[in-house]
Amino acid sequence: MFGFTRKARVGAFAAIAVSVALVATGCAATGTDSGTDEGSGDADLSITFLPKNLGNAYFDTSDKGGADAIAEFGGTYAEVGPATGSPDGQVSYINTLTQQGVGAIALSANDPDALCDAVGEARDAGVKVVTFDADTNPDCRDLFINQAEADGIAKVEVDLIAEQIGDAGKIAILSATANATNQNAWIELMKADLAANHPNIELVDVVYGDDDDQTSFDKTAALLQTYPDLKGIISPTTVGIAAAARYLQTSEFKGKVFLTGLGTPNQMRDFVNDGTVTAFALWNPADLGYLAAYAAKALIEGTITGAEGDKFDAGKLGSYTVGKDGTVLLGDPFTFNKDNIADFNF
Repeated sequence: MFGFTRKARVGAFAAIAVSVALVATGCAATGTDSGTDEGSGDADLSITFLPKNLGNAYFDTSDKGGADAIAEFGGTYAEVGPATGSPDGQVSYINTLTQQGVGAIALSANDPDALCDAVGEARDAGVKVVTFDADTNPDCRDLFINQAEADGIAKVEVDLIAEQIGDAGKIAILSATANATNQNAWIELMKADLAANHPNIELVDVVYGDDDDQTSFDKTAALLQTYPDLKGIISPTTVGIAAAARYLQTSEFKGKVFLTGLGTPNQMRDFVNDGTVTAFALWNPADLGYLAAYAAKALIEGTITGAEGDKFDAGKLGSYTVGKDGTVLLGDPFTFNKDNIADFNF
């Protein structure tokens, strides 16, 4: 996806955004008996996805992408995770997976520091650890699959809200958990962008919906009660933006308060088509999970170590190169609106 023109990126993105059947949220594991692929030898290609929480449409989609990749190269897929987004819940799963001796863990971290001891023990035991979506500290894991550059994600969200509210007025941010690594990085960059380039936009509050639908819905209602002159909300979390849109859709604020952020086309389609939301952004989460699985495969097989400059094959996505701090970049965020949302199904 790199280096394409905008028009070409739309076509390429549409081509890869295949219909995704969401993973059943309580499922412990699925797998394949086809064995390892040619050249993998006796490598243990058992890869378990550990998202921030189960029952989250975003992670259902990303983990399904991982399952598809693992089926392609003949590994064994599993998904486990806590019901709510907490680091303590993830630690227990990491410990169990270490005891089970899986080949790799694909982890979306609920905290950059709190998981490091457990991750370190897993790596000491020979388990490869690939973070995706949200990272730990770089020295805790083997690789991080980054959905997009943090400044690019922050900029597209600020640009969208600025365009929608006429570059002036009060806005708020509805985020995930207070210690979510990725959202916090984006928020700091959004604040800097607003201060430097949008002097007439005032960020009045940052609130946290804990990546829970009802909590995010309630936080949206509270924001609008506290700031009745609010003009816009940015929600850099798929749970938050959908919950906020659901509140706005049937409220007196529909069409008056603009909402943008990060969402999936399937969860946001009705809100875009009925005018509740004008435009939002995201990468393809299925591709994110798919890339994480192939990166885990390369680590398990020893074709890469996670060092800067390492290259590996990622199936239909092509070849990728490991960058600074063991980071692999999926691509640029994409903007969805009424003109193009029908072209996507994930």
